[in-house]
Amino acid sequence: MTLDQYLLDLSYRTNLQHPQQTEITALTSDSRQIRPGCIFVCIKGGKFDGHTAAPQALAEGAAAVVTERDLGLEKQIVVENTRSAYALLCAAHFGHPSRRLKLIGVTGTNGKTTVTYLLKSILTACGKKTGLLGTIHNEILDMVLPAKYTTPDPYQLHAMLARMVEAGCEYVVMETSSHALDQHRLDGCSFEAGIFTNLTQDHLDYHGTMENYFQAKAKLFGLAKRAVVNGDDPYGRRLKESLGAGCVTWSLEGDEADYAAREITFGADGSRFLFTNKGGLSLRVSIPMPGRFSVSNAMAAAVTAVELGFAPEDVAKGLAACTGVTGRAEVIPTGRNFTVIRDYAHTPDGLEKITSTLREFATGRIMTLFGCAGNRDRTKRPDMVRCAARYSDFIVLTSDNPRDEDPIQIIEDAKPGFDKCDTPYIIIPDRYTALIWALEHIQPGDILLLAGKGHEDYQVLHDETIYFDEKVLVEQLLAEMPEK
Repeated sequence: MTLDQYLLDLSYRTNLQHPQQTEITALTSDSRQIRPGCIFVCIKGGKFDGHTAAPQALAEGAAAVVTERDLGLEKQIVVENTRSAYALLCAAHFGHPSRRLKLIGVTGTNGKTTVTYLLKSILTACGKKTGLLGTIHNEILDMVLPAKYTTPDPYQLHAMLARMVEAGCEYVVMETSSHALDQHRLDGCSFEAGIFTNLTQDHLDYHGTMENYFQAKAKLFGLAKRAVVNGDDPYGRRLKESLGAGCVTWSLEGDEADYAAREITFGADGSRFLFTNKGGLSLRVSIPMPGRFSVSNAMAAAVTAVELGFAPEDVAKGLAACTGVTGRAEVIPTGRNFTVIRDYAHTPDGLEKITSTLREFATGRIMTLFGCAGNRDRTKRPDMVRCAARYSDFIVLTSDNPRDEDPIQIIEDAKPGFDKCDTPYIIIPDRYTALIWALEHIQPGDILLLAGKGHEDYQVLHDETIYFDEKVLVEQLLAEMPEK
């Protein structure tokens, strides 16, 4: 493909002569992958500015360098934003696969993964070949592939979308993170629908303020043909006001939303509700996931599918067919007289939602084991303790992924959350030791909640990443422990 074909969707200025005659061999934003005939896109990151490598790229034979400012170089292409340009160039590199797919994007602090799984179950039940991009893994029809980021970088994203086109996919459901939206990774993609689940404190180490965080999330809806928004969330209501027509809402609480869940009942095996709208729809729905937040996630998926033209009855069948999501309110089989559940909850809101859900059907104590992540927003750590303690009977405060931080200091940051709380607790910094302690002290009828790791099968320490699959570890530890 020639350079001019890459540049069709870009606004730029250049000193290049005859770009239609320049054959391109590769595209990269990584200075370590420069090779003759490539396009090198100069992106300024937190630790390295690609613009400093532009002269080197040309010296090594790059066909062109894409920059945000005039560097006085031959073969430079100057654009307003190189991150956005890189996304558009990646789309062109793979033949614009998103244009041959119907994309559905899900954003929000919590619930993204579950909503995408529910939507894939619905679309599959409706006979649609569907791909999935998300936090746990990626899926091309029934093939499961590893995922490094919630939303891949543009090159990986369009490479995956191209594979989905080749496999015959018609729809793709994907999580769209605030980082990805802020970094323009999705520029050039058009979404059939954008879904907003909620917004609570998270990622302030990156965004700085909740307002910046919200504005990053809101960027999805500039790429979407229609918006489906949680009317029970204050940021969702704000988004609805700004979007106006073309935005529909769902609610579990009020009467103003376009769609509502009524007559909600919960059990350890799942939830049931009446799916209604202002047009007279009234349909009984059952999902194999417990809790109000699960009902809200199911509403997000159901409303979107109905708005896209799928029959409500088929939507209900798709929801019922979903077997749940790995690491999201997942019951770990124990064969014992207590229950162990693992969940990805790693924010104050996430912890409060999962523990309040367990409180709705718990017959014994709720023991919650969790930690706070390192190199992430420190200000939320006391709030995580407070929210976990609100519905728990006992807390085991330990580590999550400490990364480059001292695990003891992370715990010290979180401890003030216990100050005005009478929930008993123990501090065990090593998560494996904490898990052993919890399993040794759990009592008949209790629920042990392992929060924060969810689907993850690793733990990130200061100088290494170790294997840490809590589902496997629980099974191994219980096999060595006597029955109580």
